[in-house]
Amino acid sequence: MHPTFYFVLAALLAASAYAQVVDIDGEILFMDDSFYVLPVIRGQGGGLTLRGRGGKPCPFDIVQSSSEVNEGIPVKFSGWTSRVGFVPDSENLHIKTVVKATICLQSTYWRIGEFDDVRKQYFVVAGPKPKSSEKDSLKSFFTIEKSGDDAFKFVFCPRDWDSDSPKCSDVGIFVDELGVRRLALSDTPFLVMFKKANVTEV
Repeated sequence: MHPTFYFVLAALLAASAYAQVVDIDGEILFMDDSFYVLPVIRGQGGGLTLRGRGGKPCPFDIVQSSSEVNEGIPVKFSGWTSRVGFVPDSENLHIKTVVKATICLQSTYWRIGEFDDVRKQYFVVAGPKPKSSEKDSLKSFFTIEKSGDDAFKFVFCPRDWDSDSPKCSDVGIFVDELGVRRLALSDTPFLVMFKKANVTEV
């Protein structure tokens, strides 16, 4: 039989073994594609972008745009251990905000920052590319989980971490003293959907 047949068959078998994350059109998310992360509940802000904290330009946190019509900056997903080409539901993976360069001259992989003693929060921050050999990279693992019929949520659930740190937590929104909507560990998840970004938009 034609090799394409076996490729399609393998893809179908993999899809049956793993739940897939889909976009707003019902299409499966794949590793090499970029996606906007948009709120399911409208009226409080738009997509996700980068911003400093406490009035400082750097380093970056992951925040929600204040404009509902702003789709933000796309992200890419990588790093899951199963060898499927699509983005799997409920499996540890890495998330990167896709920008060519930043004023902060830093990488833009998502991770959990150090505890903010002033705001009493663990924020989702931009940081270096995770390295599997370093324990600190465990702070860069997130899962995407289905939440309701048409929504997903991000969950921070590392395989191992310090005993006095949170084990598993939803990623929600924390509104800071300047009114900025920041991604942070929370009991209330930030419900999102994904929209494929065109190559010319990234």
